Amino acid sequence: MKTKFIFTTGGVVSSLGKGLATASIGALLENRGLKITILKLDPYINVDPGTMNPFQHGEVFVTDDGAETDLDLGHYERFTHAKLTKLNNVTTGKIYYSVIQKERQGEYLGKTVQVIPHITDAIKTAIHRVAQGVDLVMVEIGGTVGDIESLPFLEAIRQFRYDVGKENTLYIHLTLVPYISAAGELKTKPSQHSVQKLREIGIQPDILLCRTECELAKEIKAKIAMFCNLSPDCVFTAKDVASIYEVPLHFHEEGVDEKIVELLNIWTRSPDLLEWKQLAEKIHHPQHQVTIGVVGKYVNLTDSYKSLNESLKHGGFANETEVQLKFFDSEDLNQKDLSQEMQGIDGILIPGGFGDRGIEGKIKAIQYAREKQIPFFGICLGMQLACIEFARNVCGIADANSMEFDEHCSDPVIDLMEEQKKLTTKGATMRLGAYDCAIEKDTLAQRIYQDRHISERHRHRYEFNNAYRDRLNYRGMVFSGLSPDGVLVEIIELPNHPYFIAVQFHPEFKSRPMHPHPLFTHFIRASLLNAQRQSWNSKKSGDNAGDSEKKPTVPETAVEKDQRAQSPQSGG
Repeated sequence: MKTKFIFTTGGVVSSLGKGLATASIGALLENRGLKITILKLDPYINVDPGTMNPFQHGEVFVTDDGAETDLDLGHYERFTHAKLTKLNNVTTGKIYYSVIQKERQGEYLGKTVQVIPHITDAIKTAIHRVAQGVDLVMVEIGGTVGDIESLPFLEAIRQFRYDVGKENTLYIHLTLVPYISAAGELKTKPSQHSVQKLREIGIQPDILLCRTECELAKEIKAKIAMFCNLSPDCVFTAKDVASIYEVPLHFHEEGVDEKIVELLNIWTRSPDLLEWKQLAEKIHHPQHQVTIGVVGKYVNLTDSYKSLNESLKHGGFANETEVQLKFFDSEDLNQKDLSQEMQGIDGILIPGGFGDRGIEGKIKAIQYAREKQIPFFGICLGMQLACIEFARNVCGIADANSMEFDEHCSDPVIDLMEEQKKLTTKGATMRLGAYDCAIEKDTLAQRIYQDRHISERHRHRYEFNNAYRDRLNYRGMVFSGLSPDGVLVEIIELPNHPYFIAVQFHPEFKSRPMHPHPLFTHFIRASLLNAQRQSWNSKKSGDNAGDSEKKPTVPETAVEKDQRAQSPQSGG
């Protein structure tokens, strides 16, 4: 079978969910037995999003090979089994940079370098590059139809149909059908105008996904189809759902995947969506609830922590628990009473970040979690700050700090990595991508991973300063995960605490809804146990229930169930 190509565009407004729609369709087609990959084309001029403020563009998602990419690649990996690399995210900046480099090297000698054909050809080359060894390539074009920035990408995908044949390409357009409450009507005009704009460019969509609050009646679909030059059975409702993990199920009920394989003339099996249905059941019928306090400085834009937020939910799925997230701006915490602010918080998480803004508020939250015996989980910067807090308040190193925040501090517990000191550029120069980690025996980390050799994704410039390792270890901090050569600290923990662990890497990039990362599974489990313990203690003191009161228990994780089933003593 020739490789097929599906192009997803969006219209009317941004943030309609092109990434989720693309990932959901990818999940359905993968379930039908097709080997897929997904490519994101971003119209901004940055070479990659690595130097952007998260408020500008949300989180930066890191792949195994160290690419700093758009957050939509996180959706692609969470919904499918596609192995994504630096080739799966292409920006305007990356395209123009490659073309200008070729021009400087003389590859276009004698020619005038133009948007057509040189830029569009480079875009098409990027699409073909990811098509090796797969049945189907899904391509999401960032931005909104009508934006000047995305025109070269739209022209490239217009040409693509003529290059590979109509039978091998499919155009999907995601648009908005708003409900006007004052009139009590759904309005189709924005969708009509969006498709009109797309057709002016030369692209006739084959399928319309209509984002809306409610189901579209047949009459509405027929009207949209007539004005957009489609068959009514190619217009689908993309209804708002309670959880993003229900989108594949809804698309399948609508018949989206069936229409796609029909239009592309592909023979596939029927999709097996049992896992997705079981996941939806867990989401809608949790047995427990916990509240996690996330202390960060990008909390006003939840997309800044997209993978983190989803990974915490995944940990909840594994524990049959609904995870409520409460975000705290770390800049505000330094002046507040945490005993008041943290009421009802069952676990505290400090995510990654850069710069000195809000640092002292995070350190204060870590101290509170350590002293009040609240489950704590630190990620990247969160691990570095846990080391600083411990050095200051347990080891008595008053000036403990990071060189990132104070270049002149006398006790740099966190220092710039040696290989970073000679760098003069910022883009794509951090310690990026997957690195191995060796876990110490008989530690919390080993119990969580059930392994002593792991690989995790990184994104940092600074590291723990080994000159302070013995002093912190003497006072009780365990360095439970190290680089294979023993030089870089990857995981720290406190054995005299119910649950206190922090990691230099980003486990959220490898968590999946069906396969939650063990660090999140165990963090939610510890937080759930803490919530139940607090509830039990409260009832015991209030009701004087004595020993007859049922003590807190938590459900087994999936890993623990498997281990018990395989145990010789299990009777199984």
